[in-house]
Amino acid sequence: MTRGNPMEGKVVWFTGLPCSGKTTIAREVMKRLKEEGYDVELLDGDVLRSCVRNTDFSREGRSKHLRYVALIASLLERRGVIVLCSFVSPYRENREFARSVCKNFIEVYVKAPIEVCIKRDTKGLYKAALSGKIKGFTGVDDPYEEPENPEIVIETDKEGVEEGVQKVLRKIFS
Repeated sequence: MTRGNPMEGKVVWFTGLPCSGKTTIAREVMKRLKEEGYDVELLDGDVLRSCVRNTDFSREGRSKHLRYVALIASLLERRGVIVLCSFVSPYRENREFARSVCKNFIEVYVKAPIEVCIKRDTKGLYKAALSGKIKGFTGVDDPYEEPENPEIVIETDKEGVEEGVQKVLRKIFS
């Protein structure tokens, strides 16, 4: 017997630089919640962008995309789903919009120094951005506005995945 929806839905919004560890932690949280029978969905930046064919990384394009994601998350949340959103979401205004449309919003800042993110980058995106081949890359030539008051901060250069997962699970069930 599964637990189904024993609680209100929640939106857990993972934000941080590319390669900071957002999706790694979100996937493990999803796995744990599903094992316990919770209704959970993961909305991931890379996957969702390819599905909606949005390749516009301008500030306006990113904002439009993230507003769309926030609205989807809020609809799922109203149905009692725990929604895990893993997006760089570099601008505070977009995260604040998501917070404003979601009733139970948890912002998770997955924090890592850019040097660590560069070392973790298996796709070579930082290298391409640093050499000028990619323009408007967050953390290189486009800003990342750190969250001012996130509910959770996970410093992935100092904390392991399990520590991060436990922080998130504790907050979801608090």
